[in-house]
Amino acid sequence: MTKEAGKSFDGFTEAERDAMKEHAKELKSAAGRRGSGTAKRDAEQEVLEKIAEMPEPDRALAERVHAIVRAAAPQLAPRLWYGQPAYAKDGKVLCFFQGASKFKTKYATFGFQDAAHFDDVGMWATAFALTELTPEHEAMLSELVKKAAG
Repeated sequence: MTKEAGKSFDGFTEAERDAMKEHAKELKSAAGRRGSGTAKRDAEQEVLEKIAEMPEPDRALAERVHAIVRAAAPQLAPRLWYGQPAYAKDGKVLCFFQGASKFKTKYATFGFQDAAHFDDVGMWATAFALTELTPEHEAMLSELVKKAAG
C-alpha cells in the first residue's frame, strides 16, 4: 500500500476485483463444460443472460453488438470475459463489449484483443466508445469484426 496525497492505494478498485473474481468463475465454468456437446450453447446462453442483467443503455447496446458480431462472424464463439460479453476464435478472445456500468465509466466500449487480424493496416484502434449505434456505426462495426475475424 502506498500513500499519495493523503489517500491509501490498495492496488485494484472494488469493481476490478469483482471482475477478476468473475473471470475466475468463468474459467472454472468453461473447464467444467469442456467436452460437453452443449458447451457452445451454454456459453452463448450465459452471454445472453449477462446482457439481460445489464442496466439501460448498456443492455440495448450489448444486444445490438451481440447481433452484429454473430451476423458478421458466426464462427466466433460467444463467451463471458471478466463478466462481459466477448467473442473468441480458437479459444482466444478476439473482441468484447464492456458496459459503462461495469466500471462506472462515461460510455460503453467495444474492443479488440491481440487475436484480431488487423496487423496489415499498420495502425488501428483497439477500442471504441459507444453511446449509440446508428446504421452507419453498425455497418462500420460489422466490417471491423469481419476483418478482425479474418
